[in-house]
Amino acid sequence: MPIIVNLDVVLAQRKMRLNDLAEAVGITPQNMSILKTGKARAIRFSTLAAICQTLQCQPGEILEFRPGPPGSEPEV
Repeated sequence: MPIIVNLDVVLAQRKMRLNDLAEAVGITPQNMSILKTGKARAIRFSTLAAICQTLQCQPGEILEFRPGPPGSEPEV
């Protein structure tokens, strides 16, 4: 998948635990873990905004686009 989730990196930089972030944002630790591992298929802008507000970061610090090999198509 060409979208890489760097949430674990930002959490480590902020010295925050995943469970604490989940509680602050208002989602379950399980759903936060799915997002952190890159297995989430979507994220609501309101959730992304709450994560960014809590971690005092920009969306680009959490999400990164890495293009795949030439000719590969992104999932729709």
